[in-house]
Amino acid sequence: MRNQSRLILAFIAGAAAGAAVAYLVTSDKGEEIIGEIRNLAGKIRENVSDRMAKNGAKETPETEGEEFMGV
Repeated sequence: MRNQSRLILAFIAGAAAGAAVAYLVTSDKGEEIIGEIRNLAGKIRENVSDRMAKNGAKETPETEGEEFMGV
């Protein structure tokens, strides 16, 4: 019975998390948050590229990933 209650609790928590993500993605506030995340990811990418260039790295994270994926 104890495992069953944990399973039910995990299902409810997953459903709540899914509902929260769906709300954020479909609302205007969600679009703003996604834009902020994209902006932050771009800044992090630039920072990593700058640090790699400063340390003499030959490849940027983008080209290294492309080489790894065979693109």
